[in-house]
Amino acid sequence: MLHGEVLTQMAFQPDTATVVAAREGDAAAIDRLVAGYLPLVYTIVGRALDGHADVDDVVQDTMLRVLRNLGDLRDPEAFRSWLVAITVRQVRERYRVRRGTPDALLPDDVRDPGADFTDLAITRLELAGQRKETAEATRWLDEDNRELLSLWWLEASGELTRDEIVDAIEVTRQHAAVRIQRMKGQLETARVVVRALDATPPCAELAFVLTEWDRRPSPLWRKRIARHTRDCRQCSPAWSGLVAAERLLVGMALVPIPASLGAHFGGYGAGATAASHVAAHAAGGSGKALATKIAIKGTVGIGRRVLTAVLATGAVAGGGAAAVVYTHDDKPVNSAAVVTAASPTPRLTLPPSATPSTSPSAKASVKPSPSKTKTKTKAVTPVPATETSAKKGVGSWEFSGAKGALADVGAGWYYNWSTNNDSMPGPADVEFVPMIWGKANVTTADLAKVKKEGDVLLGFNEPDMGGQANMSVEDALADWPKLQDTAMRLGSPAVAYGADTDGGWLDRFMTGAKDKNLRVDFITLHWYGSDFSDAAVGQFLGYVDAVHKKYDLPIWVTEYGLMNFSGSPKYPSAAQEVAFIQGSTKGMESRSWLERYAWFGLPAVGDSVDFGLYKDASTPTEAGKAYKAAG
Repeated sequence: MLHGEVLTQMAFQPDTATVVAAREGDAAAIDRLVAGYLPLVYTIVGRALDGHADVDDVVQDTMLRVLRNLGDLRDPEAFRSWLVAITVRQVRERYRVRRGTPDALLPDDVRDPGADFTDLAITRLELAGQRKETAEATRWLDEDNRELLSLWWLEASGELTRDEIVDAIEVTRQHAAVRIQRMKGQLETARVVVRALDATPPCAELAFVLTEWDRRPSPLWRKRIARHTRDCRQCSPAWSGLVAAERLLVGMALVPIPASLGAHFGGYGAGATAASHVAAHAAGGSGKALATKIAIKGTVGIGRRVLTAVLATGAVAGGGAAAVVYTHDDKPVNSAAVVTAASPTPRLTLPPSATPSTSPSAKASVKPSPSKTKTKTKAVTPVPATETSAKKGVGSWEFSGAKGALADVGAGWYYNWSTNNDSMPGPADVEFVPMIWGKANVTTADLAKVKKEGDVLLGFNEPDMGGQANMSVEDALADWPKLQDTAMRLGSPAVAYGADTDGGWLDRFMTGAKDKNLRVDFITLHWYGSDFSDAAVGQFLGYVDAVHKKYDLPIWVTEYGLMNFSGSPKYPSAAQEVAFIQGSTKGMESRSWLERYAWFGLPAVGDSVDFGLYKDASTPTEAGKAYKAAG
């Protein structure tokens, strides 16, 4: 099936009127509902279960459960969200059953290569290049990430909304954003694994690493192969030139269902109805059925239809199921529907020394303290909160309201210029990212600490400035292999300025890293603007764009704001700051290669009251309100 045919399927998903009619027992509407949403259910289940032989069974179980509980659906407009949530629950139930089975994975001689979901997607969607590579990489994801990918892929393709994903996985929007960001990172690693395994000529060192591999994708071997690619001169280029997955997925959301599954549903209405095939499958599978005749509300043009609700008591894992069968005669009727159904399945951050500190007063010698003279400004209208972005983060030193403020501002991540967050833990669903701040932190103990904190590591903090990490390019390059040995995804040293300058600190570091075959996975930036006018947004985004163009790597902006360190006024008015936050965050959200950003900083206490975001755990400044609304 071609892309155009897939898009046609998407365009003809039944509308709310069809859902209402189906809920009231209209046979034709039920038929359209099953046929219209079957590709969506099959795509979610197929990707989540990685083409396991159970896919067809789970799809049919899901449709049975949907039909059985359709009468209990109170809001027809929410049908798709309800359907997706049921689908995810069915997938999780099958995971639970498989975990309890001694041999959950089918042996190679039992699996049907022709039924492999990934192969089917590649063939039927005519995938090639990086699209094909991305599809193949899905085999390497962890179980929970495959489930999440099956939903996010549909969101990236315009088939689902973020609200529908949040409802389906039953977490907060913020937590969903963080989970999706982590899943995308694992998908990128898996794409590199696929590249390395398919490389021509093959890498001899990798072949040695793979001596004991059983040829099955697994998390353990994904990590081993990825670790090799980061350290191998031949394989490391596989990390370059990866097009953002979002750009690859447009127009390739729904995978056409295979003939084997389509036959169960009458080939979308050919011959017997789709729903009748569901019911026949249920009744035949269980051997126990209770038939209750129900009439249809409304006149059906093709003749009188009588529905039979079949409650199959053993067909579906985790409980009974029901479906609908139709019989016909030649007389139209008007009568009330009676539905029988079971219950639903239902910057003043760091000291002059090389050791990070949580004291907010330490950077005053480098960046002058704010003037104590306040300028009266017109109150800024509060900004309403919008959906959270996984990109949005904050830099925060320790203060009493840190945890609550992290939750309230909607941050997807945060950091504190340190190796761990032991002294200022955040909410469970806000990711902490560690940093090796300077030369004094390149120790066995500190490197062990960062490895316990996650998969991403930030490099040296402002090595081009005295009072900060203050490192020569040569010293940074000499220590970099130790950071690389953590096997974490690695951000460049964050220079204070001039990241886009030929011959600047970062340019010399990146040149040296290339010459020494050292790995840098993304560029970290700091930016502070002293022009508080409307031009500030353009100046900031222009700098970010120039750095990305120069290095062609993902960008993290780990400190940014409006501050005039050598003139007056030192800080913008509240209205100017709000306008800058609104424009800058909108610009960063629209750049797919800009992965993360963090305002400097979270606390608005003491010396940071003029630029911080929160006075305490729940009281944002005007800037804090604007940043809370960003994303």
